Amino acid sequence: MKVELDLYNIQGQKVGKVDLPAEVFAAPINPPLMAQAVRVYLANQRQGTHKTKTRGEVRGGGKKPWRQKHTGRARHGSIRSPIWVGGGHAKAKQPRDYSLKLPKKMRRAALFSALTLSRSEGRIKIVQNLEWKEIKTRQALELLEKLQLERKVLLITAENEPVIWKSCRNLKPMRVLEARELNPYFVLRYPQLVILEPAIEKIKETFLS
Repeated sequence: MKVELDLYNIQGQKVGKVDLPAEVFAAPINPPLMAQAVRVYLANQRQGTHKTKTRGEVRGGGKKPWRQKHTGRARHGSIRSPIWVGGGHAKAKQPRDYSLKLPKKMRRAALFSALTLSRSEGRIKIVQNLEWKEIKTRQALELLEKLQLERKVLLITAENEPVIWKSCRNLKPMRVLEARELNPYFVLRYPQLVILEPAIEKIKETFLS
């Protein structure tokens, strides 16, 4: 199966066609697998460093605050009881690992499914490489205007491109991502994907090798 998309220059003009790997951009669309991959990604972003103290970890409270009977007050054994201000927590939060794992083949199948869905919905534009020499937000804005795109765009580069990244970082919620870092979460989150032409080869090299 041959998969082609229009190729645009930085002026927003069509300058030809570009072939895309069918394994990546014409794969079976599997919504449950994409949902699972997104859940795994989000779970792996959680630090799990939350911590509150139990009554055994709070300092002090070794002495009974007052005698058991004949004070007119309720009975208490420690000021570190959970019902006291400054006391421990009855069900204290403890650090934990939220990370989940997804087999490599499933991760790739989910990514290919997400890219295929984006292509079928017309949400991908292939653009010639950006030969930007200076760091200027204006040139990123002009690119979006000429391609008739909103600011919520995922721009995919072949390699780490500091000039491109710094030119786009002030345009929220636009994001620049290297081809090797692609995952279903970002592909599905952004309504428009701009893939630089050299990034296609990098995608094939990373995910089909």
